[in-house]
Amino acid sequence: MTACNLSFAAAGFLGIYHVGAAEAFLRHGDKLLGSLGGCAGASAGAMVAAVMVTAPDRLQMTKGFISELAESVRHRQLGAVVPGSSLMIRLQQLMEVVLPADAHCLANDRLHVSITNVKSGKNHLVSRFSSRDELITALLASSYLPVYAGLKPVEFRGQKWIDGGFTDSLPVLPVGRTITVSPFAGVQDVCPLHRGQFSARFRLANMSVMLSADNLRRLHQSFFPPPPQMQFLCEEGFSDTVRFLKREAWAS
Repeated sequence: MTACNLSFAAAGFLGIYHVGAAEAFLRHGDKLLGSLGGCAGASAGAMVAAVMVTAPDRLQMTKGFISELAESVRHRQLGAVVPGSSLMIRLQQLMEVVLPADAHCLANDRLHVSITNVKSGKNHLVSRFSSRDELITALLASSYLPVYAGLKPVEFRGQKWIDGGFTDSLPVLPVGRTITVSPFAGVQDVCPLHRGQFSARFRLANMSVMLSADNLRRLHQSFFPPPPQMQFLCEEGFSDTVRFLKREAWAS
């Protein structure tokens, strides 16, 4: 089999879809994982990619944390329309718990994190990490959405960075085939089925998605997740991935 990579799209709280997809790859994708070169992602996608590379046995822990975080955002006082800096604190707590002590060693040249430079506005894919703390900082930078996640961009290697989803929300790696995963219906390898009547598309920073009411609703849910959706999205990510593996004759 040709060397393959996995890339998880920027998704906000829809990152729970990626957790379901990752579970399906681990449970039914042995043929694919045997030739896996690397994992890439932006924002929540980068975090799930990091767990896939460094601690796949802790996906359930990650799923629980994302669900708890979504619940806390839903129950904020009415005056707080965005979670602010508390979101970044909670995300750091997640990574401190989930990522193993040698996570940076496991991630080197296997994990590719999409971040956006504040000064130049250009994208950068980080794939080398000198320490676990530096890896965590890169993941925080990839997830920092101005105003929504506070007012201070993340400082990484002496420069300021924001969400990689602004400039490359679904990285494609240069070597081998990159299998793309997205919670938005579109042309990605793993994504929900498009159920709209029209075939028009729009681009979200390197990701092509269908123009539909369902995708617009999901875009809103990525910031403000409704209670019933979290488990459904995780199960949908799992089933969409299994469908992809069967289509490619990779299911085990």
